[in-house]
Formats: sequence, structure tokens, C-alpha cells
Amino acid sequence: MIAIAPRQAGFTLIELIVVLVILGLALTLIVGYKPPWSTGLGIRAAAGQLASTLRLARSEAIARNIPVSVMIDVAEHRYRVGSEPARRLPPALKVELLTLAGERRTAVEGAIRFNPDGTSTGGRITVGDADRKVAVGVDWLTGRVSVSDVR
Repeated sequence: MIAIAPRQAGFTLIELIVVLVILGLALTLIVGYKPPWSTGLGIRAAAGQLASTLRLARSEAIARNIPVSVMIDVAEHRYRVGSEPARRLPPALKVELLTLAGERRTAVEGAIRFNPDGTSTGGRITVGDADRKVAVGVDWLTGRVSVSDVR
């Protein structure tokens, strides 16, 4: 009788290579995946941040009993309240500012000022791209900030 050696348990080299290839492909798919970015949501988010900043400036003007300005730089896609650090808007968006001539600092920079009684100089900041625009408006009489789609 010929004695047959018992087969040893384990994996062959080919099986290990196949598993590593499958894991490599899965890792490539996971790392390369970027969630879809919605342009419409990005525009609305930028407009919402601007509106929130304008509302905060109005509240600060009323609470501290001093005028507070929100500076908007359309060329650099930045805005800031008073002397605080500037915040950035997405560079892919087009920014337009409509405000009083007296509040224009340069051709690309201007401000919307809130007074201690809640009124403002008024104005409108429009953000968007070629397909969609959203306007953040400030009423001069009440200082009320609103966000609306531009047709």
C-alpha cells in the first residue's frame, strides 16, 4: 500500500492573488467616488450663508447701538462683517452687488450698512451661475433680509 500524505489546509498563491486584485479594485472604486455636487444646492447654500451674515449684522447693530457694515468684494468672492475675518464664497459662482453709490468703496467692493434702529442702506447680492441665480435682498426701511430665486 502506498501512503498518501494528508493534504495541508491553506490557500494557494493564485487564490491569494485573486483576493488581492478584487480588494484593489474595490478600493479604487471607493477612493475614486465623489458624491454628486448639486449646483442648485451650492448656490442656495451660498445665498443662505450670506443672508445669515446679513441678519447677524443687523442684530449686532441693534444690540450694540452702532452702525454695522457688511463688506462684499465681488472680484475676490469674499464678504465680512465689520472688522471680522473675511469669509469666502465658492469661486465658481458669479457675484453681483447692488447698493447705494455712497456705499461703493471701489468698482468691485461695496457695503450694506445696518443702523442701530434696524434700518439699512438696502441692496441686493446676487449669486449664481449661467443657469440659476439667487438674490439676497435687504430692505432699506426695515432691514429685513430675504432670499429668492431670480428668473
